[in-house]
Amino acid sequence: MAYALSNTNSAFNLSANLHAVAEAWKTAGVKRAIFNRTFNELNALGDRELADIGIARNEIRTLARDLAEQAV
Repeated sequence: MAYALSNTNSAFNLSANLHAVAEAWKTAGVKRAIFNRTFNELNALGDRELADIGIARNEIRTLARDLAEQAV
């Protein structure tokens, strides 16, 4: 009689760990792209244009970061 042994340890699954790292890397890239685009577009506006939409210049970085976090 033959016995098949399966030695799968859920604590160390290289394939799953690599996949998780790749997904985290991809998500971080998407967040960074959204942040950069938002920051650059808002930063390109003049003070008057920013005031018209209710944004102070010192809020741009925080707004861009929050938007990137919410988008993904």
